[in-house]
Amino acid sequence: MNEPVKVGVVGCGAISGAYLDGARQFPILRIISCADLDRAAAERKAREFGVPRVCSVDELLREDSIDIVLNLTVPRAHAEIGLRAVGAGKHVYSEKPLAVTRDEGRRLIDAAAARGLRLGCAPDTVLGAGLQTARKLLDGGAIGRPVAFTAFMMNRGHETWHPSPQFYYEPGGGPMFDMGPYYLTALFHLFGPIRRLGGMATIAVPDRIITSQPRAGAKIRVQTPDHVCGTIEFEGGPVGTIVQSFATHHPTYEQSHPVTVYGTEGTMKVPDPNTFDGPVYVRTARDADWTKVPHSFATGYGRSVGLADLAHAIRSGRPHRTSGDVAFAVLDTMQGFFDSSDTGRDFCPTATFRRPAPMPADLPFGVLDD
Repeated sequence: MNEPVKVGVVGCGAISGAYLDGARQFPILRIISCADLDRAAAERKAREFGVPRVCSVDELLREDSIDIVLNLTVPRAHAEIGLRAVGAGKHVYSEKPLAVTRDEGRRLIDAAAARGLRLGCAPDTVLGAGLQTARKLLDGGAIGRPVAFTAFMMNRGHETWHPSPQFYYEPGGGPMFDMGPYYLTALFHLFGPIRRLGGMATIAVPDRIITSQPRAGAKIRVQTPDHVCGTIEFEGGPVGTIVQSFATHHPTYEQSHPVTVYGTEGTMKVPDPNTFDGPVYVRTARDADWTKVPHSFATGYGRSVGLADLAHAIRSGRPHRTSGDVAFAVLDTMQGFFDSSDTGRDFCPTATFRRPAPMPADLPFGVLDD
């Protein structure tokens, strides 16, 4: 049994509950402290999930026994907290995105590399049975050679239901930075690195009225693109379309399969990248209808599987699957769509990464190493 890796949590907002609950599934993880600018929020999470210590962020970063800082702050603070944690000699696992600008992300990557520390970053939904099964099928030639894909996330936005939707319309928010990491990370695990991309980004609905409580009636001035369309050419050949939008009603694509891959011998409906265990459907040129393909990987994972994978990798020395390099490539690509839109030219990513290893197949729940 690997010795547990000790984790300190910075940021005790809504998403922290999913991580703290998910961490209970993995003996490799031991959450020993939590911190938040709102100390009462940290105390509530500590009581709910049995975290033994509540402290300030400074105190947590000074705590010698902590191996990994789990960074669950708001996106605009991801780089700042990540850099402070690396400076304190800690590995970091962050919520997405890695940072809100390319320069911030590069500084974080370089700082971790200089100190021999690891960066991990959400989303870890790509480690679930759904997307791992889709990857295995693609690699095995189930639909022939992948030729094209579509990746659509289209809705009206968050002001009708979210209690505090302002962030989603500020720089670092918007549909590309909010949901794009799920879609791009999935595509990177399926296909590998990008050769080039083209993008168009616009503010389609510049003024929005909040209809959710407690700020119903308040006005939001949109400051970042709320509708982004792009084309991507992967180094391995597939060329496809991505649309991320907070400016559309009643999209006609199938919400349960917003990613579709088209190959020379058939088509695959890939699970929603925002889920862990969604179904996979394949239809070859010879089939009369779609076939639901059984998962060949353990089901039941949730938030913290990426954190646990990082912990196992630290102990064993192997690469971890939700790497900082992939997260930076996602950030570089998201910013690349805006750059392409501004210049009217294709963008060729400079960020490089190795396609992460697949999850171990046909092994019991919780086994993350071959």
